[in-house]
Amino acid sequence: MLKNILSITGKPGLYKLVNRGNNMLIVESLQDGKRMPTYARDKIVSLADVSMFTNGDDIELWKVLESIKKHEDGRPVEMDPKKADKAELADYFTQILPDWDRDRVYPTDIRKLIQWYNILVQAGLTEFEPKEEVDS
Repeated sequence: MLKNILSITGKPGLYKLVNRGNNMLIVESLQDGKRMPTYARDKIVSLADVSMFTNGDDIELWKVLESIKKHEDGRPVEMDPKKADKAELADYFTQILPDWDRDRVYPTDIRKLIQWYNILVQAGLTEFEPKEEVDS
């Protein structure tokens, strides 16, 4: 599921990949449903390619999102990440991922993660674990 959900640098929110064209992708905003083209010059990252730093091995984003979902019982996070201070964000993230790397994960990363989680939940996308594709 996260493979087709994209973050685009310089554009707020998350986008769903709709179609591919010559030198561009057609994406749809998860917030308002508006479609737009993105081009090769845009920095586009699939959420399936994102991971979080821990004191051991990096952990895939879907596992962190699942941990938030379990902690919040599938509801959006009530804390406003834009208004939360560094200590509040660190305390919350410690509940989600106790082994996170405090030197390499910044408050802005935690804010973005909470915002992404809330966007996904509000869009009805709550199955974060990748599904095995079966060849037929």
